[in-house]
Amino acid sequence: MQLLSEQEIERRKDREELMKLGINPYPAESFPINVTAADIHKNYENNKTDYKGITIAGRLMSRRIMGSASFAEIQDSTGRLQIYVRRDDICQGEDKTLYNTVFKKLLGIGDFIGVQGYIFTTQTGEISLHVTDLKVLSKAVKPLPVVKRDEEGNVYDGFTDPEMRYRQRYVDLTVNPDVKEVFITRTKIISNMRRYFDDHGWLEVETPILQAVHGGAAARPFNTHHNTLDMPLYLRIANELYLKRLIVGGFDGVYEFGKMFRNEGMDRTHNPEFTSMEIYVAYKDYIWMMEMVEELLEKVTKSIHDKTTVTVGDKEINFAGPYRRISMYDSILEYTGIDVSEMDEAGLKQVCKDLGIETDSSMGKGKLVDEIFGAKVEANLIQPTYITDYPIEMTPLAKKHRTKAGLVERFELFVNGKEIANAYTELNDPIDQRERFEEQLKLAARGDDEAMAMDDDFLRALEYGMPPTSGLGIGIDRLTMMLTNKTTIQEVLFFPQMRPEKKVKIASDEDFMALGVAQGLIPALRDLNIYTIDQLKEQDANKLFNDVCGRRKKLKLDASNPTKEEVEAWLA
Repeated sequence: MQLLSEQEIERRKDREELMKLGINPYPAESFPINVTAADIHKNYENNKTDYKGITIAGRLMSRRIMGSASFAEIQDSTGRLQIYVRRDDICQGEDKTLYNTVFKKLLGIGDFIGVQGYIFTTQTGEISLHVTDLKVLSKAVKPLPVVKRDEEGNVYDGFTDPEMRYRQRYVDLTVNPDVKEVFITRTKIISNMRRYFDDHGWLEVETPILQAVHGGAAARPFNTHHNTLDMPLYLRIANELYLKRLIVGGFDGVYEFGKMFRNEGMDRTHNPEFTSMEIYVAYKDYIWMMEMVEELLEKVTKSIHDKTTVTVGDKEINFAGPYRRISMYDSILEYTGIDVSEMDEAGLKQVCKDLGIETDSSMGKGKLVDEIFGAKVEANLIQPTYITDYPIEMTPLAKKHRTKAGLVERFELFVNGKEIANAYTELNDPIDQRERFEEQLKLAARGDDEAMAMDDDFLRALEYGMPPTSGLGIGIDRLTMMLTNKTTIQEVLFFPQMRPEKKVKIASDEDFMALGVAQGLIPALRDLNIYTIDQLKEQDANKLFNDVCGRRKKLKLDASNPTKEEVEAWLA
């Protein structure tokens, strides 16, 4: 059973009244639109003759009824526009129903209408549309939340609860138009990155989301099952191994924007479903990739903000290159005073203990170094910084460092204390790669549920030969957070993952009777749209007493009227 508020009940009645008048509240035919609100506000003053016969559509967002004429606001995808509706203009004959009944009584805030007319400027200087025709396009049967603004336009009572905003993003976008700008910026980031890659001749591709082997990153996968093939599958944690197969197949550069899925924790910077861009370019290394990333991010930032600096919280971040470069071991030395470069696993565990960092028996050298780095270094990396030259144990897919034993050619880009990019000189030696996978299997046997699995088909691809290659992954969600000054990943995802909504418990007869409601009066409560105990407890005792007595009579219930004291006891 759907629980309806008083407003929802009234709106459903309005819907029925429209239909009785022969007006379809959800017409099928298209409505021709030849202008937007933004276009009118931007260009009307310079081209007034172009705005005489226009049609526009949008949601009703406010109304000021003034007898035979009214002002209202409609909102389309580009902004708001004031409209002026006069009874005799939209009802030119004797029948004034469209204005007196439909517009004034049966339409409400949130309904979609289409209007025709011409633009003029009011005495107060407001650019407005003088309506000559009006059509109902969609009746909203649930009211929008009321957002109040002061004279300067500042919101002081709005739709601000984060859980409600993320769960009902469609309402958030409607009543908080500024939210749209975040997602418009997100699209611009992706389109500008795509343009940069395309201009260099690299090919955009698609790779499988359902994978037989989860690989390409250290993460816990989501499991599923393919019924027809009767085999387990995983939602991809990365697309790296498939993109490198395409480099083996002869492409010099491939990239993909795609969803990744990691069955891990959720916080302000992590969502189990996230968007990543990965690119692989043949005959390049990680040093070349650093220079490419600097050029890419500088261009993207300038395309969004017309400058290379952005405000993130109380900090000013400059995305113009070159970025600082420091090795992982040197960064730990700089911020802890401890040189861990020659330590074995026991030594690293002791360092973690001394620094108050929790560990467990599944952690090998790479994981321990990563824990120290994460706890003591990351938060200090505010301006774009490359952390380079990782321990080999941390990165089974990267090529061994050309001059430094025990390390690999890898960098991560950190901005404002968060990693937003990860890159390697890719490992293309199939024998070395197999050995690295075997080491991962040993970690998995120790209980590391993020260890990589053996991918025999990928190894077979490498055995056919892969040219020297550099690869890069960029987290689109985190980059968008940086470029829109948002502090949580949920703000840059249209539909972030959330816990299921709590189901409203409909009270049974026994539930009402436990509060002292006579069974014969329960139909009266339900006829008053009181279906839950919470709804009952919210009632005013005097009003409820009168309403129940009235409903008992109307419904001809075989029960006596309650006393006021009995009704008060229900609500106690």
